[in-house]
Amino acid sequence: MDAARERLRMVETQIASRGVRDERVLQAMRSVPREQFVPAALRAQAFDDHALPIDAGQTISQPFVVALMLEAAAISPGDAVLEVGTGSGYATALLSQLAARVVAIERHESLALAARERLERLGASNARVVHGDGTLGCPELAPFDAIIVSAGGPEIPGPLREQLAIGGRLVIPIGESRERQRLLLIRRVDERRWNTTDLGPVQFVPLLPGAAERPRGVDEFGRG
Repeated sequence: MDAARERLRMVETQIASRGVRDERVLQAMRSVPREQFVPAALRAQAFDDHALPIDAGQTISQPFVVALMLEAAAISPGDAVLEVGTGSGYATALLSQLAARVVAIERHESLALAARERLERLGASNARVVHGDGTLGCPELAPFDAIIVSAGGPEIPGPLREQLAIGGRLVIPIGESRERQRLLLIRRVDERRWNTTDLGPVQFVPLLPGAAERPRGVDEFGRG
């Protein structure tokens, strides 16, 4: 398999052709080796137009949905980003190319460790993966210009709303069940107001509390 060629085909046929126009997002998806974030037995399907299972009963999301979320978050090169639900680390790697600093939280410690190793191999030095309860966010490093949540629940966790900077964007799937989720874009207008845009139906794994503690390993990451 010519992975580089397959990535280009994936971006053109699955993402750009379906309306994603942010060139920074498209370029990140062309360059990040998605095949390195899926189980070895599934690498032949790494560029297919659907989600794939990974360890701990989680998934790596469909390429188009990842691109849609990143474009909706409107990430600028100087932004600080929080990601909840790191999974394989694929979206984290993409975010590391779009933002100045990325903190990614994963409730499954085994996934957090594996994602951290992949990102280190790729040289994503501006991304930090930590193990903890993503529904609590990361108050030590808030506020964030963008928050991406790759798991769905019936309501938006309050800490995530509050940790958005004024003008910040939160992209999150919300619904009473996996089959009824909608992808929402939440923009913080001021201290008391948030605007909501519905981006359409999606299906994500459940957003659940992790370890009953704040994420570990962020103190030394700093704010710069």
